[in-house]
Amino acid sequence: MRSICKRRLFLCFNKIFPQFLVGLFFIYVYCEYLIYYVTQLQCRWPTVEKNVMKNDKPVYAMVLADIHLLGSKNGHWLDKERREWQMHRAFQTAMTLHNPELVFILGDIFDEGKWSSQKEFNEYVERFKKLFEIPKGTTLHVVAGNHDIGFHYKITPQLANRFEVELHAPPVKLISIRGNHFILINSMAMEGDGCRLCSRAVAELEKIADTLKCSSGSTLCKGKTRVAKYSRPILMQHYPLYRESDTACTESEAPVSRNLFEERWDCLSKESTEYLIESLLPRAAFGAHTHNSCLIRHSLVPRPEHKIEFVEYTVPSFSWRNRLDPKYYLLSVTPYEVKVAKCELTREVTIQVTAVLLIIALVVYIQYYNTRSYSHLGEFVTRKLKMDKNLQKQYIVCYN
Repeated sequence: MRSICKRRLFLCFNKIFPQFLVGLFFIYVYCEYLIYYVTQLQCRWPTVEKNVMKNDKPVYAMVLADIHLLGSKNGHWLDKERREWQMHRAFQTAMTLHNPELVFILGDIFDEGKWSSQKEFNEYVERFKKLFEIPKGTTLHVVAGNHDIGFHYKITPQLANRFEVELHAPPVKLISIRGNHFILINSMAMEGDGCRLCSRAVAELEKIADTLKCSSGSTLCKGKTRVAKYSRPILMQHYPLYRESDTACTESEAPVSRNLFEERWDCLSKESTEYLIESLLPRAAFGAHTHNSCLIRHSLVPRPEHKIEFVEYTVPSFSWRNRLDPKYYLLSVTPYEVKVAKCELTREVTIQVTAVLLIIALVVYIQYYNTRSYSHLGEFVTRKLKMDKNLQKQYIVCYN
């Protein structure tokens, strides 16, 4: 009878325990890798007009913002590791599924960039490049945020220069691809006080504005530089354009609040906003900074005969540290239109609930599977007990 007991314990250890380990491994792989594919497969490139696609291949761009990689001062190390792993998996999944031609990150890459020593900043940059590695055929562009180099009054030449050099992010940059023009702007350089950084940015903006005017055939053209094919540009920067508050948004995920925005702190100043719009005539604008999404349809009439209309998108944060539901945007762009899709990432609570449910399902499965496996052994034991009632007490002791 003791051999029967030993056999039962042996089968329990050699069947149930390995099954449980294999099940836990599957749950880990699903919740830490596959669940991102399940969620992000639901997001696709927005469709542009078919008659346009015959002549102009769209530019496919991914836009995200406010990743806020933690440094040595803020946050707990476990929170830091967890959030970076989540953003890494979400970003790499997006690269695999969407394979964008361009990736724009609209500032606040580093949570503590403005406080970091040069050594810490170099480590920051290496970590960023590792977490947000891009495949061949994709180009990454970034703009500076207030956490990267500080608000205007805190910026030093050293802070601005090291971000520009390491991340190839000058105060203003024009990117032209197949007749589509993206203008990347350092929002903190739009202070309008004539500082060195501001003067440099304005001078570059004036050159780009003149190039676009000359390319459009405007009589206001002063120079000779032109782009191959003109279309109104798309603005990319960290701050949103001037607005009184999020109540101006026609589509918004911000908490209900009527608090007014502070110019140069929560958004660009009204003066700088009007300057950018009148100089560049954008057809779309993308900002960030608030961590929440927003859509605003602008209509500016600088002169009675001249009306400028475009849509501005505020991109929500890509970090689970800032939002329970991080997001990114997919853009399909031709010289004639800009189509935008908002892509949701897996919520933290969804991952947790999924893991719990899978563990419960695993336990139920193992219980059911092994109950059937031991049924034959139970029948054998029953027959033995009927043959020898003296073994009953030993079996009861062994079983319990």
